Amino acid sequence: MDQLFSPFQIKNLELKNRVVMPPMCQYSVTKEDGTPNDWHYTHYVSRAVGGSALVIVEMTNIEPDGRISNNCLGFWSDEQIPAYKKIVDAVHEQGSKIAIQIAHAGRKAEDAETPVAPSAIRFSDKYKEPHALSTEEVKEMVDKFRQSVRRAVAAGFDAIELHGAHGYLIHQFHSHYTNKRDDEYGELTRFGTEVVKAAKSEMPADMPLIMRISATEFVEEGYQLPDGIELAKAYKEAGVDMFHVSAGGEGAIAPSRNPGGHAGYMVPFARAMREALEVPVLAVGRLEDAHLADSIIGNQDADLVAVGRGMLRDPYWAIRAARELGQEIEVPVQYEGGFA
Repeated sequence: MDQLFSPFQIKNLELKNRVVMPPMCQYSVTKEDGTPNDWHYTHYVSRAVGGSALVIVEMTNIEPDGRISNNCLGFWSDEQIPAYKKIVDAVHEQGSKIAIQIAHAGRKAEDAETPVAPSAIRFSDKYKEPHALSTEEVKEMVDKFRQSVRRAVAAGFDAIELHGAHGYLIHQFHSHYTNKRDDEYGELTRFGTEVVKAAKSEMPADMPLIMRISATEFVEEGYQLPDGIELAKAYKEAGVDMFHVSAGGEGAIAPSRNPGGHAGYMVPFARAMREALEVPVLAVGRLEDAHLADSIIGNQDADLVAVGRGMLRDPYWAIRAARELGQEIEVPVQYEGGFA
C-alpha cells in the first residue's frame, strides 16, 4: 500500500519517501552575483537531514536580468558550478536527492532595467513595461536555458525542473493572456517545447525532467484546467517526465476564479493532471498536515507531496510527520537520542 513514507522511483531517481521540499525563493544572494552562499547550504542541507527525500533548489535563473530580484540565484556561468556542487554533495551525504528549478522571470523581473516578455504587456502598473523579445532573442533564450541545464548536470543534480508556472517566462509564452505574438512563437507551446528539448539534449537519458506548471490561471481572461492539461500534453510529448502541479501567478485573482486557500486546495488540479497525462505528479498547496499528505498518496491523487510553508517552519517536518503517522523513517544517528 502506498504511503507517504513508501519509496518512489522515476527513471534513475530513487526516493526513500514521497516528501519533497519545493523550491522557495530565499532572496539571500549577498553579492548580487547569483551564486549560492552559506545560507543556501544550511537551508537545503538541513531539510535533507530532516528526512525529505527530494530537495528542489529555488528558482535559479538563466541570466542576471532573468531574476525576480538581484538577490536571487542564477546559473549563467561555469564559475558558479562549485558552489552548487557543494550543496549537492552534502544533500547526497544525508541520503536525499536534489533537483534544481531552472527559470527566467520574464516580465516579473523586478530589478531588471528593462524586463523581457513575449509581448510588451506589464504584469501590473507597479511593474516596468517589458521589451517584447525578437524572434532571434527568443532562440537565444532557449539556448540560455540549455546552458544552465548543462551546468546543473555538471554540478551533480539528480533531476531538473523547468519553471513553467506562476507567470514567469515559459508560462508567459504559453498563455494567450500574455502572448500576443505574430511570429512562430505565437504558437503557445512553441517556446516551452523548445526549452524542454534543449534541456533534454544536455541531460542523461535516465535523468528525469520535471516541469512546474500552472494548471489553471486565476485572471478572468486566463486559461482554465482543460487548457492547462492540453499544454501539459504538449510538454509531455516534448520530453517532460513529471509535472509539479500548481496554479495562478499571472495576475490578480478574479473573484470568479478564486480557489480559496484551504488545506489541499490545489490537489484536485494534481489529480486531474495525473489522470489525464498518465505520468507522475507532485502535489502542492498547504499540505503540511501529515495525515492530509499521507491521504494524497494513499488515495492516488499524486505521487509526491511538496511541503512548503510547513518546511520553512520546521526543517525536520518529515521526521515529525513519520512519527505522527506511525510510519518508518531513518533518523540521523546523532539525533536518535531525541526519539528514544
